[in-house]
Amino acid sequence: MRLSEIAGAVGSSVSFDAPVRSVVTDSRKACAGTVFVAIRGEALDGNDFAAQALANGAEAAVVERRIPGADPARCIIVPDGKRALIKIGGAYRGRFQIPFVGVTGSVGKTTTKEFIHAVLSAKYHTLKNEGNQNNEIGVPNTLFNLTPRHEAAVIEMGMSGFGEIRDLTLAVRPSVGVITSIGVSHIEMLGSRENILKAKLELLEGMPDGAPLLLCGDNDLLAAVRSDRLRVCLYGMENQDCQIRAVNVEQHGEDSTSFVIASPWGSHAASIPIIGRHNVLDALAAFGTGCLLGIEPAAAAAALSSYRSTGMRQKQVPWHGATIVEDCYNCSPDSLRAAALTLAAYPCRGKRVLVLSDMLELGENAAAMHRECGAFIARQEIDLLMACGPLSSDTVEGADRAGMERCCHYPDQSSMAEALLHAIRPGDVVWFKASRGMKLEDVIHTLYRKGESL
Repeated sequence: MRLSEIAGAVGSSVSFDAPVRSVVTDSRKACAGTVFVAIRGEALDGNDFAAQALANGAEAAVVERRIPGADPARCIIVPDGKRALIKIGGAYRGRFQIPFVGVTGSVGKTTTKEFIHAVLSAKYHTLKNEGNQNNEIGVPNTLFNLTPRHEAAVIEMGMSGFGEIRDLTLAVRPSVGVITSIGVSHIEMLGSRENILKAKLELLEGMPDGAPLLLCGDNDLLAAVRSDRLRVCLYGMENQDCQIRAVNVEQHGEDSTSFVIASPWGSHAASIPIIGRHNVLDALAAFGTGCLLGIEPAAAAAALSSYRSTGMRQKQVPWHGATIVEDCYNCSPDSLRAAALTLAAYPCRGKRVLVLSDMLELGENAAAMHRECGAFIARQEIDLLMACGPLSSDTVEGADRAGMERCCHYPDQSSMAEALLHAIRPGDVVWFKASRGMKLEDVIHTLYRKGESL
């Protein structure tokens, strides 16, 4: 890009021009040919590092205020650094005339993104967000990774409040939209599921007229969505009105699920290397996306088998004859219930153990939601519930009241890890689930470390 093009993207101008090969938000990566964008965070203010970025050779700095000692001609002043970064990303995205898929939802969006990437990669060289780069910084940084080699892109978009998806979708401008679910994640910020739906539907604002919008028809709020401007396509397992459905779903052992996809493109057998009905839904969204973007239906169905989980999403680790399932990337009531159902159906020679910590951002009804989840867990074929964290005491209380015989709350992670060391036996399946902010993976790492001496 040219510096003048970047300045124009944020509604400004420059008195000189220069080629720009990358945009950086870390002043230590600033050098000749870069533009530094200052981001204000909770701990650090990028504006405080703008002068250093310019001293390191950056062509210009996008900042929110005047920088003492810096050449004013090299400072592009904007109201908000994050929004400026998104706009620059959108300007760069505009150079690429390829299909873009936008994915959002309360739960399942990362798994859906990975499934879509697997399907699109059967025909196209496809870009995707890496890891959890789905926010106001991660999305534009993903767009900056576009090259002339890319033939498609799938971009996951997260949010915590109104307006965030709108900014991202106007930059991404999806050719196809996917919304996986409307649950209670971020209800603390937005107040109701209806408001969460409204925030997620901001995705539509960046989509062109006539574009397809895939919605999970098994979700009560999404099933009722209508659009005069877009082509709504429902996918699901339970709702008979879904155009794309999974039937004859069968779990095979501990690592795969087979099903038949019934759709406007015919019936196609499919298999995915992961268990859980919620993952079948994510695969259906990917199948539909692939077919809508020109992939032969049989090839789209076959490509689902190339999906690979990322991070701590149902990662299975053998441990002293037991199986540890690392599924603590994030957690909400919906995803916890899905995990409990999947664990209850997991092939097991010993105990099924569910290890929990708190679910965050649930607002004033958090305690009640934890108790409801506890009662739900008690009704499943789960032998032992272990939990720590202040809100998880409500989960254990709910399970206990619902008649679960073995459910324990621990005052801290270290005491729970110690109890786990004594509780786990060969043949057990131990499933870890919590919101990312609770760092439940620390218990897993303690288990692995102390297990080396067993």
